[in-house]
Amino acid sequence: MSDPTPLSEELPRMHIPAYAHDTIRAALPSMPTSRQVGGLDCCLCDDPFGEDLAAIPLGPTPTSGLFGCRPCLTRLVTRARRARDAALAQDAERARAESADWLPVRERHLARLDSVRQAAEAVAGLARDGDAEPLKVAWLLVSLESARAWLPDAPEPPASTDRKDPELSDEAFRLDLSMITAREAVAERLAYHLINDAQPEEPEMCAELECPEGCSGRHDSSHIDCGPDTVFEDLAEHGITVDRPDPEPLSPRLAALLGRTEAEEKGSLLPEIEEHALVVLARFGIDADDTDVLVSTAAVGLVADAWREGLLAVIHAAGNGPSNGEIFAQSVDLYRRARAALVAARDDGPEVLLAFAAVASDVDLPWAGGSRFALRTVSESVAEFVQHVDDRVWFTAEVMREQSWRASLLHRAASAAIKTPAHFGMPGWPAAVTSAMERLAVLDLSGAPKALADLAAVEAALLEAPDRLGVDALDWICARALLSSHND
Repeated sequence: MSDPTPLSEELPRMHIPAYAHDTIRAALPSMPTSRQVGGLDCCLCDDPFGEDLAAIPLGPTPTSGLFGCRPCLTRLVTRARRARDAALAQDAERARAESADWLPVRERHLARLDSVRQAAEAVAGLARDGDAEPLKVAWLLVSLESARAWLPDAPEPPASTDRKDPELSDEAFRLDLSMITAREAVAERLAYHLINDAQPEEPEMCAELECPEGCSGRHDSSHIDCGPDTVFEDLAEHGITVDRPDPEPLSPRLAALLGRTEAEEKGSLLPEIEEHALVVLARFGIDADDTDVLVSTAAVGLVADAWREGLLAVIHAAGNGPSNGEIFAQSVDLYRRARAALVAARDDGPEVLLAFAAVASDVDLPWAGGSRFALRTVSESVAEFVQHVDDRVWFTAEVMREQSWRASLLHRAASAAIKTPAHFGMPGWPAAVTSAMERLAVLDLSGAPKALADLAAVEAALLEAPDRLGVDALDWICARALLSSHND
């Protein structure tokens, strides 16, 4: 049966809802009579049409096909509506039953995913913390992978529910991410375990690393930066050749710092740095093969290049700028921080140099030696000074990242050898202290700060920690040029 079409003006109208079409179609006769086809009798009850029983066309056109009466059509529409409502009720009941069965299945699967995900996060945490033994960490990963493999496939929701369950897919995705994190953490832990297990003993490093008594002299590494190209060289040793990507051009910031042209940027950062630095250090009698001496000299150079050089002189000359003694004390404190950062960078990477930069450029931090001076108290060139510190430390980190830890030390150590050969932390510092003490011993100390009364204590402080004497004592020493290198 086709949908009723608009009736002619002579025939009455009746709305037949779509859900009743099949019911009416099923009630139509398979072999209608000529009177039914001619619109004389109802094709449903076979009663003749007349004034009391109007003919309602059922199609295919308002004037041809079959016709039914209103009572029959009303009865069939009512039957169809009741059948539809009953079917809807049955569907709803079935959906409720399926949902009641589905929810526990869904919750159990989500709980399984969540449990394994939490286990993966715990394994990653234990691998990173380093408390668990490497072998136990390896077994933890094996048992975690087993738990993941035993997870059943995601259950299929019933047809009556939404076939797309975002929570199921989200939880599965979170588990996958946690598994990746755990695998990475365990792989890194085991890789460094193998490396550290094969590390040679280096007892000469114990002093600068402040190792506890009884240290074996073997120091574990927790971070190694081999640079961007080492992996290609290592693979080549195994007969595997991988094309290396073209090197990135220097950033405008680095190019500006180096003063290099665009054509020159194709070369390496400070090429042949080790060769040139070794010549400079040898010229000043500094043993570059002594790691302890090299680190100390590089720390002096980093402080000189990043903090003391350039704009500090402008700040010093300001009316409320720091005194010579305050600069002396602060440079000593920063030397210790620079040295600690350089030592840590050997294992933890160049990012740890940011700790030194944060202190060196802190505008609110009072300076060492009991000083009350802070950079914020002056307005002359402070912003440029902070940028200068950041640029120089960043440059040191770039050299370390592109070439090596030793190359960055040689670069700053060569700078220190040229600019501050007799600074605190340099090999020449003890001789400078000896000379200063000889001159101090013949001076009239009646008006000197009390910290200078005990010459033996003064000498010990100058050798170990000059800022311990305090700003007043250092100002007195600087005013008499006893340590001229700190007035340069």
